[in-house]
Amino acid sequence: MSRPDIDAGAVLAWGLPRMRDLPWRNERDPWRILVAEVMLQQTQVERVIPKWVAFLDAFPTPRECAAAPLGDVLRLWQGLGYPRRARNLQATAAVVVEHHDGLLPDGLEDLLVLPGIGPYTARAVLAFAFERDVAVVDTNIARILARTAGERLTPKAAQERADAAVPLGDGWAWNQVIMDLGAGLCRPTPICAECPLVASCAWSAAGRPDPDPAIGSAGVSGKQARFEGSRRQARGKVLKALNNGARPAADFDLQILSSLLADGLIEQFGTTVTLPT
Repeated sequence: MSRPDIDAGAVLAWGLPRMRDLPWRNERDPWRILVAEVMLQQTQVERVIPKWVAFLDAFPTPRECAAAPLGDVLRLWQGLGYPRRARNLQATAAVVVEHHDGLLPDGLEDLLVLPGIGPYTARAVLAFAFERDVAVVDTNIARILARTAGERLTPKAAQERADAAVPLGDGWAWNQVIMDLGAGLCRPTPICAECPLVASCAWSAAGRPDPDPAIGSAGVSGKQARFEGSRRQARGKVLKALNNGARPAADFDLQILSSLLADGLIEQFGTTVTLPT
């Protein structure tokens, strides 16, 4: 199958009237955008919205976040999972305060060296806060890239294909709309009949043969491991139990405590453990 170009005009015409009303889409403040993007990693939008509002009420700028005890940051993060994201976000806030006068940098390389910020998050800040014509590749967009190309893509090929599709001067709107297209129609089980790219999608034109080129393509997330009974759940229970103060270390599984200590997410004083102070 060939790699037809992505029809940006068709995507924008479809998506602009249907754009989801998400609170961070009314923002251009880089810190507020960054917090949203970090929270949205592997987490549903509905769970993120109230946490994003509460977090930014407490830490409206990197300075407040950097100055707070990590334990306070983790308390506000409760319920989102993957608490290392919160630790990295605070570490980024500290770097921004120390080296960038409290303002997130607006260059790709400067963003990529911040703690926990990878290619997607860096480009998302550039596109959504600074309105640059750069392409973001999340799991929803990555499915579109692979299916319209008709083949699995390497990370380099996926980014190049995404970059080539961005219409000049419309980077902000383009990334929002194509993300909505992936979330709404080009899902793991796609709704091709309603898709504005159906006429130019190599996979659809070929009759959607197996295997789906999106499976295993760069940027496309696989099925998440079961949460119930998982190590992630056990770690989360310990952090939640420490919300109200120190507890005896003997109350918890030693291996779970060791992993949390190694990640800097808890502290131990003698026989007790606590959130970082």
